[in-house]
Amino acid sequence: MIMSDVVEEIVNLGYRSYSVVVGHGVLSHAKNMIPASARRVAIVTQEGIPAKYIPAFADLAVSTHVIGEGESHKTLATIERLCREFSQAGLTRGDVIVAVGGGMVTDVAGFAAASYHRGIPVVHVATSLLAMIDAAVGGKTGVNIAEGKNLVGAYWQPHGVVCEMDALDTLPEREMRCGLGEMAKYHFIVREDLSSLSMVDRIARCVRIKADIVSADEREGGIRALLNYGHTLAHALEIATDFSIAHGEAVAIGLLYAAHLAHRMGRIDSDRVDQHYEVVHGVYGLRHALPKGITPDQLIIDMGRDKKAIDSITFVLDSATGLEVVSGISDTKIREALVDLIARLG
Repeated sequence: MIMSDVVEEIVNLGYRSYSVVVGHGVLSHAKNMIPASARRVAIVTQEGIPAKYIPAFADLAVSTHVIGEGESHKTLATIERLCREFSQAGLTRGDVIVAVGGGMVTDVAGFAAASYHRGIPVVHVATSLLAMIDAAVGGKTGVNIAEGKNLVGAYWQPHGVVCEMDALDTLPEREMRCGLGEMAKYHFIVREDLSSLSMVDRIARCVRIKADIVSADEREGGIRALLNYGHTLAHALEIATDFSIAHGEAVAIGLLYAAHLAHRMGRIDSDRVDQHYEVVHGVYGLRHALPKGITPDQLIIDMGRDKKAIDSITFVLDSATGLEVVSGISDTKIREALVDLIARLG
């Protein structure tokens, strides 16, 4: 098998198409993604991001804008502060925002870019696995409010994405697990074993899968909802624990729960449930119990707040022919699957 050093994937959206470059030492590609109109660059990042991953823009005026760490800073107040700082720095509609960091940074910077002057260009430099395979690609941006996660946001495609894999060498273990939880879902979306690929090729394959889905359904009117596999319970767990559980950890549990729910509904057999555990526990080593003190009633309420919920709690569930969006599931089945999950996790 040929292993790649640098891979470029294209998110095909007509005149808004853009490149996603994956590899080690690819930071310099960010300069090529800056629009020709730009005279100023606003870097949005966090304190914990090493300066060596912030691209240099010698011919442009650069301002740096640091946001706080943690979901408590993923708010409309942060968006307002950023937009005011952009105005003070003299950013115009022809200038550009460059987000350097993980998924929270790209979510927040992307939404700020969509909002400031009703939309200015943004380039993402992804430094976490979660950002590389999920948050930085596809144009979904947003922040949290008390009533739910990512309930306020916009679709705003970047001008380009750089996945600098050197940054993964110093990524905290928990941040790496966040990305691995998202990576696990791609095994089930395309029904492929990605574990034989090098990390560069595995990340690029995840990007390609997402790029194909986004190209076909940019605004989640259909197939793009499959990218939320495992996320209905995951988002509920995050809310119920006040985000003390990391997103990828919650997604890992959510994938297993979705398998149990699909089994309870007769959509998949027990062997397919076992395959979910083999990927989540075996391939990625993501062994997490349900947080203590959370009741099924609380989880059902929080799952009802999910963005996909319209008339009832909605899940992405597996079947013999692949993943599908399913609504109208009874509380009885939802509770039974929670009992199965708790029993299996121990």
